[in-house]
Amino acid sequence: MTVEVLYFTGCPHAADALALVRRCVARLELAVEVGEKVGAFPSPSVRIDGRDVMGEPRTEGAACRLDLPTEDCVMAALLAAQGGWKP
Repeated sequence: MTVEVLYFTGCPHAADALALVRRCVARLELAVEVGEKVGAFPSPSVRIDGRDVMGEPRTEGAACRLDLPTEDCVMAALLAAQGGWKP
């Protein structure tokens, strides 16, 4: 399973998104590393196995997302990637 948080430099929500994803991974006791990618991304974006947990963003490039990742969406995506639950 790949877990990554994508964001642009200076994103005001990047640290919160990283903390949220790490909390969810720890809560499920998953042995996966949370990767970080910094670049021209809609930010913050959380991808589990290449799929955005909030659905594909409507914009491209460095932009603030209005649909910030939620704990429910991150948990559901992690569980689905494990084969334990399908959203």
